[in-house]
Amino acid sequence: MAFLPVKEQLEIIKRGTVEIVPEEELVLKLEKSFKLNTPLRIKLGCDPTRPDLHLGHSVILRKMRQFQDLGHHCILIIGDFTGMIGDPSGANKTRPSLTKEDVRENGKTYFEQASKILDPQKTEIVYNADWLGNMKFEDVIRLASKFTVARMIERDDFTKRYESNEPISLHEFLYPLAQGQDSVHLRSDVELGGSDQKFNLLVGRQLQREDGQDPQVCLMMPLLVGTDGTHKMSKSYDNYIGLDEDANNMYGKSLSIPDQLIYDYFELVTDVPLEELPVLKQKAETDPRNAKHDLALAITELYYGKEAAIKAREHFEQTVIKKEIPDDIPEFSFAAGEQIRLIQLITSIKFAPSNGESRRLIQQGGVSIDGETVSDINAEISIDAETSFVLKVGKRKFGKITGK
Repeated sequence: MAFLPVKEQLEIIKRGTVEIVPEEELVLKLEKSFKLNTPLRIKLGCDPTRPDLHLGHSVILRKMRQFQDLGHHCILIIGDFTGMIGDPSGANKTRPSLTKEDVRENGKTYFEQASKILDPQKTEIVYNADWLGNMKFEDVIRLASKFTVARMIERDDFTKRYESNEPISLHEFLYPLAQGQDSVHLRSDVELGGSDQKFNLLVGRQLQREDGQDPQVCLMMPLLVGTDGTHKMSKSYDNYIGLDEDANNMYGKSLSIPDQLIYDYFELVTDVPLEELPVLKQKAETDPRNAKHDLALAITELYYGKEAAIKAREHFEQTVIKKEIPDDIPEFSFAAGEQIRLIQLITSIKFAPSNGESRRLIQQGGVSIDGETVSDINAEISIDAETSFVLKVGKRKFGKITGK
């Protein structure tokens, strides 16, 4: 294929990046790629410790997709070996290890969701147990000899844990070496990672250099701040927008981000053209309400298409702005004579992922029946043939409950 001129490629590649180490080497690699009409090898490793992805994950996946669209060869590493070690990045204690079966199963789900962003036909999928798992103990010793303990302890998270007398297991020192060995094995030209991965990515450069390879360029993306405006997006903080959210939830949750994050989201998680970003930045500052609706529409359209995004906006206006019940709410029928706790009812129709979450929603006043808030966590519903009411959970979930 014919590559874009290097200057145009750089404009796309640098969008939203925190740091490129070193940028001048990236320019040289792109120039060589352009001259020889040969794609660069772009590496992204993931340890799928959880099977569910959110917009925070999309930041780095979208950068890889940009490389794909530019014609470069992208390799997604499923860390079924490194996942069993546990990445110490950002950790204040030793992470629990996973089994290979857990990581492989999570990895399958991970790729299915990542394919909403990546082009699966242009993505090479590899598992690092295929080469790391075949190393002998003497190979590990030889690898470990290429890095000093002093250099390892310079790493910020290790330093903090050491000074706080938090335990650091020896196997955690092997994690960055294993990730670096991935780069050696794959002969990567560029490795992508979050800003918290800088140490690991630089280890790959060093190991490649010692192997006689041209060292990879390290490209780091920011960690996306979640809807709370404080912490990085994470299910643990309940400040996430999942890639598997339905269109209505995705639209509604996108509107909940703080005003100061509107531009960051436009830049990092949408396909808005580069030339439009300055205009959107100004709109985010002067008219945040409408800018946020533009953002929610852009995000939802990416994953569900324009028609579904427009319907999600209409749904939001009906259910939140106009506080009306939508016309097309789902109906859930229960057997007459059944007595069911409200908590269990909410969970059974999948309006909450667990009874604990259902209880929390009731306690916080987020559940109503026919417009009246229910605050009793022990409330029970008696079902008979005449039962018919509208259950509202949270701001956007409506269901008609009937007896049969």
